[in-house]
Amino acid sequence: MILNHLWGLYSSPRAEWKEIDRNHENCLYALSHIAIIALIPSVCSYYASAHLGWSIGAGDTIRLSQDSALFMALCMYAGLVVGVACLAMMIHELAEVFDAKPSITQALELAAYTSTPLFMVGFACLYPELWFISAVGLVGIAYSVYLLYSGVPILMHIPEEKGFIYSSTVVTCGLVLLSILMAMSVILLGSGAGITYI
Repeated sequence: MILNHLWGLYSSPRAEWKEIDRNHENCLYALSHIAIIALIPSVCSYYASAHLGWSIGAGDTIRLSQDSALFMALCMYAGLVVGVACLAMMIHELAEVFDAKPSITQALELAAYTSTPLFMVGFACLYPELWFISAVGLVGIAYSVYLLYSGVPILMHIPEEKGFIYSSTVVTCGLVLLSILMAMSVILLGSGAGITYI
């Protein structure tokens, strides 16, 4: 069943990583997980942008038209799915340096499951206050990093010492990808790109 590892990643991550390592699914399963989980931030941000409005400090509430919010949500969804797929490719390519030989499926599983807490932060958009989303976002990033550090030695079958350096490299690549996504969002918003505020 899709999403069947979700609870285990929060309640007992190491045991869940071992379970994932014992029962590797196919690429389609991991891609389905990404496709479903990426809906959370996209749908929640659409609703917040079109119906609730964003509050940034003491200024007026900022709201987008429904068409603009839908456009932004679709762009966000595509960016998140492509971003996780790119992270999986980086995980796969970096593995050789650390004497690991994961399959594409293993790399995709690692990328999909470690990005899950970050995508779950999307629920915070239902309370669209910048300080709140920032705080919840930091917690999501921290837990994603923890999942990565705990999952790499298990899924990649490498010693803890090498796993720490490998994970640190992957975190750096992930942060670069996240920065690129954020920069593209700022450019898209700054250029107007048919975005209508109400």
